Amino acid sequence: MACNGSGCQSGCYKDEEEPKRENLAVPTKTDSASNGNICVKCKLNDSVSGYGGIDDGRFCADCFRSNLFGKFRYAVTSNAMISPTDKVLVAFSGGPSSRIALQYVHDLQERAQKNFDACRDRSLPVFGVGVVFIDESAVVPIPSGEMDEAVGFVSSVVSCLAPPKKELHVVPIETIYSSDSSDGKERLLKILNAVSDPTGREDLLGQGYSLPADIQYVDARWEIPVVLPLRDCFAQEINMLCRLDGLKTLKLSTSPSSTINGLVSSFVQLLQEENPSRESTIVRTAGKLIPFQFNKIPEITDGHVPLATRRRQKRYNLKSNESVSSESFCPLCNSPLDKSEIVNRSNHDNGSTGEFFYAACCSSCQYQILPRDSTTMEQFYTDLPQSIISRSEEANNCNLSLLREQIQDCLLSDDEEET
Repeated sequence: MACNGSGCQSGCYKDEEEPKRENLAVPTKTDSASNGNICVKCKLNDSVSGYGGIDDGRFCADCFRSNLFGKFRYAVTSNAMISPTDKVLVAFSGGPSSRIALQYVHDLQERAQKNFDACRDRSLPVFGVGVVFIDESAVVPIPSGEMDEAVGFVSSVVSCLAPPKKELHVVPIETIYSSDSSDGKERLLKILNAVSDPTGREDLLGQGYSLPADIQYVDARWEIPVVLPLRDCFAQEINMLCRLDGLKTLKLSTSPSSTINGLVSSFVQLLQEENPSRESTIVRTAGKLIPFQFNKIPEITDGHVPLATRRRQKRYNLKSNESVSSESFCPLCNSPLDKSEIVNRSNHDNGSTGEFFYAACCSSCQYQILPRDSTTMEQFYTDLPQSIISRSEEANNCNLSLLREQIQDCLLSDDEEET
């Protein structure tokens, strides 16, 4: 978040400067003598190991920190994730990944504040940072005392960060229905209990999953884009950094998951334990999937954003597949619809609201979440949160010419109809 001016004499902090932290767990002479490895980057200090991956044992503690932060910073700058006028909300669960994400965003904000204070004209504002913690105790069996301790832990972590101040928002998941916690909890449990498939219930809480869309750095399907700046950082690396820097993390007591999502997570974890380099292979392979048009930050036109940042955005923005629709999404999980699903929706324009909603959803939601009985489907639709109903109504009222353009290849021309 530097001023990017080559002739600047204000003493501001350049982007290349790395965050400095105390070396809390550097190996001792005895430890280094046992492994006999020297850092391949600085050639001075002894390397650290134990975090898996192809770089395990190659870097010392300081170079390891610098390398991991470099991955984060490259993702942020190349995708123009944060501009000086932004307000960034960090989703904080207390786990290792969100703990590092919060620390790194704080480092960027702290440096931007120093730049602002050091610059004479103070032309670059400092982006704001907030933190949100979602209380899922209404739908996940977590002891109330443990959740209270978790909220206290999160509050302590946020309050201990140096200025600028970060505002913490603790949001119960049932507020998606109503600000009245008891009423919202009852309605949320009612809709979840109507879903018989365990994986479907889990996907309904997590807004579904679309691998080609969710594996990218940016997801701009929402009014406020979601970014994943730690996508290229391995879980073992993040855990190692938490140990090195003494960053405390939080893990709530939850029962083992028997869903497809849980089985896949267990399988990937087993692969990581047997061969840590497989994690890198999986991420690289998934990253080759064709992204969508919404997998990039909208082009920046704000004059407060440095020219170098805008140029980087144009250079690194993903080339999406123009043939893939970026306008039509499942109203339930918000995953992008293919053309066959759009055709199916257009054939139910005159049905009931429940029937139209069922037809407007993706095939995955139809199979795992939605009831097949029309009467039950009508009740299910009525019990949905207003935000999802509004999304469905927007799809119902979409421009017909746009819909025809999207399914043009599937329609017969007037000449073909006559023959």
